Amino acid sequence: MEQIIPCLHPNPGWDEIDPQQLPSANCSNPPSVVGKHCILELYDCNNAKLNDEAFLRTTITSAAKHAGATLLNLITHRFQPQGVTGLALLAESHISIHTWPEKGYAAVDVFTCGDQTMPENACEFLRNELESEKHSLTSFCRETPLSISADKRIPIDHLAQN
Repeated sequence: MEQIIPCLHPNPGWDEIDPQQLPSANCSNPPSVVGKHCILELYDCNNAKLNDEAFLRTTITSAAKHAGATLLNLITHRFQPQGVTGLALLAESHISIHTWPEKGYAAVDVFTCGDQTMPENACEFLRNELESEKHSLTSFCRETPLSISADKRIPIDHLAQN
């Protein structure tokens, strides 16, 4: 089955959204935006879920879908005596999570670019699934450096077909 990767877009998924309404993000010049980065702190989470590697794999996969992103690869590692780290490689960038079950805490990082991606949706899904009682979400726009602003990125499989 051929995997279709959405084209990279300087204004990913935000065509109909007023940048001023995006939480904590200063997107005053949307055409220069290459993507959106969310830093999520989850407190007072379900300790058992934070320590369940299989649950977290499923949850990260679902979070990527909620963001409208394409999951390319997922790697997780469970620590002894507790804690899990997970990293989802997305066509649009990444999702990472690091858990401390003994503290009820998870640190989450979601960065997406590309058409139709909404990292806040992934964050909200993770917050709900991990049953976080308190959270902090910081999101900001990643600006396109002038040196690459005119570059067009083409997936390598597309080059092989031409």
